[in-house]
Amino acid sequence: MISELHRERLAYRRSRARRSTLIALLSTAVFAVVAWVTVTTAPGWPRVQRSFLDPEVAWRSLPAILEGLWLNLRVLVVCGALILVLALVVAALRTLRGPVWFPLRVLATVYVDLFRGLPLIILLYLVGFGLPALRLTGVPNDHVVLGGVALVLAYTAYVAEVFRAGIESVHPSQVAAARSLGLGPRKTLRLVVLPQAVRRVMPALLNDFVALQKDCGLISVLGAVDAVRAAQIEQSRAFNFTPYVVAGLLFVLLAVPTARFADALGRRVDRRRGGL
Repeated sequence: MISELHRERLAYRRSRARRSTLIALLSTAVFAVVAWVTVTTAPGWPRVQRSFLDPEVAWRSLPAILEGLWLNLRVLVVCGALILVLALVVAALRTLRGPVWFPLRVLATVYVDLFRGLPLIILLYLVGFGLPALRLTGVPNDHVVLGGVALVLAYTAYVAEVFRAGIESVHPSQVAAARSLGLGPRKTLRLVVLPQAVRRVMPALLNDFVALQKDCGLISVLGAVDAVRAAQIEQSRAFNFTPYVVAGLLFVLLAVPTARFADALGRRVDRRRGGL
């Protein structure tokens, strides 16, 4: 049976929760009203509204931007899969032990340091315009492919460090126990270390995925007609910046569910760790 004291505690907690929710709703409403009044009463608001928030221009440019967004999604899926595979390889190379693996560790470290430090926009220009200029046999000239290569090179370096952090967070006793059961180094890594490492770094991986969703729009600098380039074309036709706002909102709609899922997963991982 539930004691009277426990019932009082539950009632008090429910009242506090309702009070906190009411205060949060009121404060949010007040902030929204103040922000709306501040923006709409600004001297330049009519001009901004015509230049950035024209419903007719937004509706007219939406089909072209959606078609470009479909290209962004395809690039995202292909690049995301390649990044996961290559990042695991680079992370595994960086965690190899023994002097015989020193050259591979150095190469992996140099790769990570180089492509993490190089701005993505510069890397896009180097890959997108530099590789075709070499006129090597087999090098593609397609702007979408070259933009995807640049994204893979950059994000593999970031994700490899996330994987490496997860691998090194696994306690050495786990590896020792696996080896004592007769598992070799490869099976230990595949069956014992990687499953634990991936679970621990999943929120960080999802955050990198959100960043990749946005950066897929940068392939437009190479001439690929994605959502950003489509918005630029529509803007030049209408002499209005509303298409850029439409493209930005579509990218936000893509990123928000993934971001919320990453937050929820992070809280779940924290609760599991706290329960240990």
